Amino acid sequence: MMAPPTGTRIYLVAGVTDMRKGFDGLAAMVAHRLSKDPFSGQIFVFRGRRGDRIKVLWWDGQGLCLYAKRLERGRFVWPRLKHGAVYLTAAQLAMLLEGIDWRIPMRTFDPQHAA
Repeated sequence: MMAPPTGTRIYLVAGVTDMRKGFDGLAAMVAHRLSKDPFSGQIFVFRGRRGDRIKVLWWDGQGLCLYAKRLERGRFVWPRLKHGAVYLTAAQLAMLLEGIDWRIPMRTFDPQHAA
């Protein structure tokens, strides 16, 4: 996936989404369920019922981009909300796309003070 410009807002769309939807269906969901403009340059992330598939919708200034991913094992971590959206940082989105729990990332080392 292309890196979004700095300052781009990223939203996880709560609930489950019919993964058969394409550009137009997902853009309509953004407009009607979230009352947001799908052509604003913000990123919207949708998850399927089983939790192993996501789609990412993004307007890059020239057209809508649609990124899809299916995990072979495991599930994407998703908020328990039924409606609305949750805001993510770009780092949290990167963890989500890798199948990592973005809610409570664990450091692999203890930070040390410089001597």
